[in-house]
Amino acid sequence: MSATLPDTAPAALRDDMLKAMRRMARSVAVISCRHGEQRYSMSVTAVDSLSADPPSLLICINRGASIYPPLDAGADFCINLLAADHRDIAVDCSGRLKGEQRFTSGQWDDDLLGVPCLRDAQANLFCEQDGRFDYGTHAVFIGRLREVRLAGEVSPLVYVDGAYTTSAPLGAMCPA
Repeated sequence: MSATLPDTAPAALRDDMLKAMRRMARSVAVISCRHGEQRYSMSVTAVDSLSADPPSLLICINRGASIYPPLDAGADFCINLLAADHRDIAVDCSGRLKGEQRFTSGQWDDDLLGVPCLRDAQANLFCEQDGRFDYGTHAVFIGRLREVRLAGEVSPLVYVDGAYTTSAPLGAMCPA
């Protein structure tokens, strides 16, 4: 006999999940895309590799986010991995600024297909949409990698327990 789970989680379970997820340190990225003449960007931590063959990643976007409609329409996107000194860009793209104003923070370029990218990001991962599905409040978009640009040292901006921080050098955590 199998139990049927309710469509919505009890409030206590939801709250406990959110508290637990605050303990998971994640690199911060800004997803950027273009739809017509309008550019969109949004700070996220819900980015992950999906497959090495074909090279692909996934991003999870709340369906209420301003970047959702162009992604829903099939826009290609760039995952801009932020460096430790990009905290202001992360804050601006998470709600402090709206719309086109988000592109006044940092130095932005377009690739050959018009997808906006942060010039000095640790990495720019340019993706062509290659699938998606909805789950709860979010949509999961699959991006097939078409180009990668790397810059600078590995020094990610990290988000944990509701705050931006940096990662400690590996040697500082695990002395030889």
